[in-house]
Order: sequence, then C-alpha cells, then structure tokens
Amino acid sequence: MSNLKYVEKINEVIEKIDATQAENIKAAAKLCADTIHSGKLVHLFGSGHSVLPIQDMFPRYGGVVGWHPLMDPRLMWTNVIGPGGARELLWIERQEGYIKNFLQSYTFQEGEVMIVYSHGGLNAAPIECAMYAKEHGMKVIAVTSGENYRKGTATHSSGKKLGDLADILIDNCCPLEDSLVAIPGYAQKVGASSTTAVMTITQSLAAETGLLLEKLGHKMYIFVSPNVTECPPDYMNEVYANYTELMHKTNN
Repeated sequence: MSNLKYVEKINEVIEKIDATQAENIKAAAKLCADTIHSGKLVHLFGSGHSVLPIQDMFPRYGGVVGWHPLMDPRLMWTNVIGPGGARELLWIERQEGYIKNFLQSYTFQEGEVMIVYSHGGLNAAPIECAMYAKEHGMKVIAVTSGENYRKGTATHSSGKKLGDLADILIDNCCPLEDSLVAIPGYAQKVGASSTTAVMTITQSLAAETGLLLEKLGHKMYIFVSPNVTECPPDYMNEVYANYTELMHKTNN
C-alpha cells in the first residue's frame, strides 16, 4: 500500500492495464509498426485533455518518425473561461460536422492508422474522426474507457460510440467518472486517472512499436534529448529532415 491515496489508486489502474490490455496494445503496436515500416503514417487525434497523449507521442524524446499528431488549437483550452476556455472547447467538440472540416486539411492514405483518444467516447469530435478514418480506408485504434463504452448512452446522431468504430479498442481501465479519490461529505471525487492511464498506454505502444520496427529492419529516426552525448550534435537535423521528407511523400 502506498503512503499516498492517489498513488495507491492509480497503481491499481496501471496494474489492470498491464493485466488486461497487454494483448490489445501489442496488436495495436503490430499495426502501427507495419504501417510505419511501409512508409505510411500513424495519425493521432484527441480533444480536450486527450490532446496530451498525442503531444507525448511525437515530437517527444523517444518518439519515432512515423507518428503524426493532428492538433487543432480550438480543441484545446488555453484559458479556463473566455476565448479559448474550457466551456467553449466542451461545446465545440460536441458539434457534429466540425471535425470533418478540420480533417479535410490533411491528406490520408488507405492502409494508414488513426489512433483516437477519448475517455468518454461519446462526443462528436472523436466519433467523427473515427468515421472519417474508416471512410478513407484507415484502421482505427480507440483508446477509451471501457466502462464508459459499456454504460454510456450514445449521443451522436449516428447512434455510434467511439468503441463501435474501433478495429482495436484499448481500455484505459479508468472509472466512468475518471477521478479516483473519494472525499468525505462530497459526491465528487478528486484525482483524475485517465491522463496518467493513457500516457502509460501511449508510451507502452511507442515502446512495443519500436521493438517491432527493429525486428522488421526499419531504420528509425528517434527524437532524442540533446543531453544524450552518444548521438552526434547534428543528429536531430536528420530526424527533422526525415520527418519533413515523409510528410512530403504522404501529402503528394
């Protein structure tokens, strides 16, 4: 037992991920490794706090060229209230039709992969991102709350939840309400779990994909800290150049 209540509770979540989701993560890693090795992209999408695992995949120390974060600043909050605030964000991500306009700015290839993060799995943005991916011949990996998927009521006009559209579903093993620590006298809990959980899933996926890419003989360009003295001083220029070249190839 931990000395800290949150650490005790989040460790239970992470242990459950390891015990129940390892095969799904490994299956997702194989899909991602095969896609990257073929010269195509693995796209990542999320809104609200679900942008955080996208940012933590690439560009991030340890990230391999081939991951492609899809970032829309209107789907992140930069203020609590007012312009760029949480209230506006929570409204936008529920509006049907918005995400198609965002995704039309990108070129996607059949056979690529779209990873969609959403704890709730009910909002229009992640659902329509998954729909768009399927329409364009991509495989969909959903990282979501299995409890939300089982118990939640679909709110999208299609009647779909994110999990319904997934080729591979990875359960973040977090409770429906996300928070973990009960406070006496309050109905609400504190200490959100899903960010820590999906970061663990994301970096597990990154590591398993990297191990598979090595077995495939794929030359990896890995984002690395400048404090790693074993790498040449200009190594990161090679990483940026390879990323630029890959983006040019996949968008033409």
